[in-house]
Amino acid sequence: MTAIPQHVGVLGGGRMGAGIAHAFLIKGATVVVVERDGDAAAGARTRVADAVAKSASRGALDGTPEEVLARFSTSTDYSAFAGCGLVVEAVPEDFELKVSALKAVEAQLAPDAFLASNTSSLSVTDLAAQLQRPASFVGLHFFNPVPASTLIEVVVAKETSPELAAQAKGWTEALGKTAVVVNDAPGFASSRLGVAIALEAMRMVEEGVASAEDIDAAMVLGYKHPTGPLKTTDIVGLDVRLGIAEYLHSTLGERFAPPQILRDKVARGELGRKTGKGFFDWAD
Repeated sequence: MTAIPQHVGVLGGGRMGAGIAHAFLIKGATVVVVERDGDAAAGARTRVADAVAKSASRGALDGTPEEVLARFSTSTDYSAFAGCGLVVEAVPEDFELKVSALKAVEAQLAPDAFLASNTSSLSVTDLAAQLQRPASFVGLHFFNPVPASTLIEVVVAKETSPELAAQAKGWTEALGKTAVVVNDAPGFASSRLGVAIALEAMRMVEEGVASAEDIDAAMVLGYKHPTGPLKTTDIVGLDVRLGIAEYLHSTLGERFAPPQILRDKVARGELGRKTGKGFFDWAD
């Protein structure tokens, strides 16, 4: 089994970034999260510490929480990535933002270090084209919530080296997860299929076919999905789903056109679990 890098960096310490940091941390890596300012860095530290504590409560930690967190740090300076063998970018799904962030990270890395993006839909090949060392760049699409998810989508860009693709699959296995390896294409495999189902579920609500609860129950009970497409949308964030749908609409055509109900909810600030309301009420 391929060992994970000893020193791992994560750019962005939100829900996804903190989950990625936690995944590497509990498997023995020294991890640094870089955030935009001190408050965001403090929030990232709290999220990672909470995740480590939960792992300890489940007996899934090698050592005490204090020992594990001794290998974790946060920073607001990109130079903190200088000693990392791998950095995973986990900033919002905006192409220009990701390009700017990835270039800034790449400038800090040693020639033999690797860079990855946690993008869930953007072209890894297009991102790689903006970098100095595209062969050292790969997509590592983690799933939310990272600690509970057993899947990582390894997205191979046109310039990704075969050696890195193989290593990325090995890192996934070392993290105790399963890799699906896909060639770069809009939405990859998971987002493309997941969003297609979710958008149709939204249209069914919009057309009055059934309630959100009953549509989700049909998929959970009839197709054995662990969570229905609308509740999953609430967990992911309606704004995130809208952004992915708009990108897929622009690249794959009308079948991914976002329904008006999604646009309206995002405009009202009904973004799902993080705001207390989406297709379901999360206030309690």
